[in-house]
Amino acid sequence: MDTAAHRSSTVADHVLATLNYLDPAIKKPFNYMYKVTEGTPQTSRKFEPHTVPIHSGRPLAGRLSLDREGFLIVHDEIGDYDLYDENVVKELYYPQIDRILKEITGAEKVIIFDATMRNASAERRGESAVREPVQAVHNDYTVVSGPQRVRDLLDPEEAEMRLKHRFAEINVWRPIAGPVQQWPLAMCDSRTIAPEDLVATEQRYRDRFGEIYSITYNPAHRWSYFPHMRREEAVMIKGYDSAADGRARFTAHTSFADPTSPPDSAPRESIEVRALVFFAPR
Repeated sequence: MDTAAHRSSTVADHVLATLNYLDPAIKKPFNYMYKVTEGTPQTSRKFEPHTVPIHSGRPLAGRLSLDREGFLIVHDEIGDYDLYDENVVKELYYPQIDRILKEITGAEKVIIFDATMRNASAERRGESAVREPVQAVHNDYTVVSGPQRVRDLLDPEEAEMRLKHRFAEINVWRPIAGPVQQWPLAMCDSRTIAPEDLVATEQRYRDRFGEIYSITYNPAHRWSYFPHMRREEAVMIKGYDSAADGRARFTAHTSFADPTSPPDSAPRESIEVRALVFFAPR
């Protein structure tokens, strides 16, 4: 497997783009993850737009680390199969992601538990399994919801055993079609995120509660993206790490309107797989 990224000689080293950060006045934000009745607010979040430089990560592609920056890009060929077909994704794509995650992280066990297809086209979003790109700075797990996900997915005895040792949650984001020009994904270097930037946000489902981090603005944040990503490329993003030893634990990310994107560019199509990776006891 080649961790060197596809390069484009025509891409600038950075773009200036607007990202939507949480309004710091919102102290206990929540989101309903289903359509609520009329008169009930879908969310309590409000956002502050900030224009920031977003650097091309391609010059650093071979040196990025999940344990340092919190994200990296891999080149990994994929079969010509339909990534909108949930059965195909589980039967053909999940095993490939399992292999890549074990190779990159050294984990002894991987549990893939979710796949989200996103498409910026309104026509395609009419399909129940397809969502639009997320346009708010966030991190998918918190110090509470990371361990809870383990308890949700494993039987109680194994869950408690696994929670005694290091584990992580990692997202694997890949274009379904490329090159991506509309709404590319930006990642924030984990080392530039301060603890006070992370605001626990309740995710209210019909049958359970979850929690993510919304992110407040900090001028120290350093953002990167990989211009013109193609189907044979995938970005790994660490959403949680149980180890609190100085390595990356949370990696804020968001889609953004790329000001260099041609007005007639194709809508973004992507798939994001979420997985728990468990490390052998030491």
